[in-house]
Amino acid sequence: MPKMQLPARIGKYELEEFLGGGMSHVYRARDTVIGRTVAVKILTEAGCQDAEAKARFLAEARMAGNISHDNILGIYDFGEDDQQRPFMVMEYLKGEDLGHAIKGGHTGELRDKLRIALQIARALEYIHSQKIIHRDIKPDNVHVGANGVVKLMDFGIAKTEGLQMTRAGYVVGTPYYMAPEQVTGQGVTEQVDVYSFGVLLYELLSGVKPIAGETVERIFYSILNETLDVEPLRKAGVPQSVCDIVTQCTLKAPAARPQGLGPVCASLESILAEIDAPTMLLPGVVEPPPVPPRPAWLLPVVLLFVLGLGLGLYFAVKPKQLAPFIDAKSGRMVLVPAGTFLAGEKKQPTAPIPAFYIDQTEVTNAAYKSFCDATSRPLPDGFPVDKPSYPVVNISILDAAEFAKWAGERLPSALQWEKAARGVDGRLFPWGNNKDATLANLGPNGEIHPATDFPKGASPCGALNMVGNVWEMVFELTTPSDFALHNYPSLDPQPTREDSWYQIRGGSFKEGLQDGLVWDSTTVPARWKSTNIGFRCVKEAQ
Repeated sequence: MPKMQLPARIGKYELEEFLGGGMSHVYRARDTVIGRTVAVKILTEAGCQDAEAKARFLAEARMAGNISHDNILGIYDFGEDDQQRPFMVMEYLKGEDLGHAIKGGHTGELRDKLRIALQIARALEYIHSQKIIHRDIKPDNVHVGANGVVKLMDFGIAKTEGLQMTRAGYVVGTPYYMAPEQVTGQGVTEQVDVYSFGVLLYELLSGVKPIAGETVERIFYSILNETLDVEPLRKAGVPQSVCDIVTQCTLKAPAARPQGLGPVCASLESILAEIDAPTMLLPGVVEPPPVPPRPAWLLPVVLLFVLGLGLGLYFAVKPKQLAPFIDAKSGRMVLVPAGTFLAGEKKQPTAPIPAFYIDQTEVTNAAYKSFCDATSRPLPDGFPVDKPSYPVVNISILDAAEFAKWAGERLPSALQWEKAARGVDGRLFPWGNNKDATLANLGPNGEIHPATDFPKGASPCGALNMVGNVWEMVFELTTPSDFALHNYPSLDPQPTREDSWYQIRGGSFKEGLQDGLVWDSTTVPARWKSTNIGFRCVKEAQ
């Protein structure tokens, strides 16, 4: 379809300037009713003849029209013109797309680039909360305004939960930014956007794509088989904490990446806060009185002394930037930042808790077997050697404590566990306040799952299965109830009040979804072992 002769009119919109396009044409237009400048996107005749292209256009209009976020392009209206060609009316933006901004060197210094990245991450976090997966995150689909405001655009191949318009065996997305599971045609989740964001962040920070290849086949081979090289980021002066975010987002396995963009936003906000922290001024400094001239050689000596003193003060007061995750003997551990949180049923603020790392998953059979092999310890009863990714069970809290000691870690306190499970805002479940039983492995007639399952139910710090799958041991000495004293007939000798009793938290695959799983607990004797009780470890952040 050739572009229209201008000026032209569609309904109340007067088209004034052709802006570009391919299967769709985009025009700058004026809303003649309220006088607002808008952009009108019209599907061409060729696009209308392609049933799938037309379905995608309409799906994008309906989907984006229901989204309202400061960092997402606004859709005001959609319909059909007098020739039955669908159109949508969008927010008119001034500025340039991120791809051109990167090529033109218009993205600024590190803090400016991180602010761009944070706005993109917030937009993605929002659409994921609306059950939308973008699936085509790349610089060309991000607009950077002259005022620094970033807008995520183009939901043409986005997917909503329950909607599937992709033909079998047909891959959608832009090759350089596609996640491994997109390449192989496996199940697409929000984690594909996390991966693409990591690739985009790499390009934003370094100015180059992390994957090179002249053919789609070569690009796909790199995505599936080659580890992303962060050395160009280091050479560009990117801090290690930011390199870690890129590395974690672009891991091959979806479950190993941050679970959604929430943890990524938190890490970027923390790094930006450190960069923007004001310089510390020492009190009591007054202008000195005039002094006689000093020998010329003295000035360099004084400057060196002052410089050394300043550097010493800087490193003494500069807060250390903590990595968003670390790898340990127990598995990957994710950061829980320092600070207070709303705890318990009444959501009471706690005293500040130092930063710590917690296992992203329950300790697995594979990790526990490594411990047993290294210490010549027998495996637990009924140990399933063919299920290395499942949580280890049938161990006592004493066994768990020995594992933690071997790993250089320890079992979490009740407050540490709860903060990792629910975040700082007193949410009812790790994923938020909606009581959604599909986000956790809960019974009453379930079975144990791999420790990396249910990624959509991740907690704010990115920990998985904090609710459901298996109960988790917490190193919190407690007093048993009268009921608990008589609830363990298989123990010999029978437990008494003089025995050590501890908490377990979070529920398991044998119980249903209940309120209070993130803050309530059950009491068990230290000798007790069960097929639905496991654990995870914590480690102090250094």
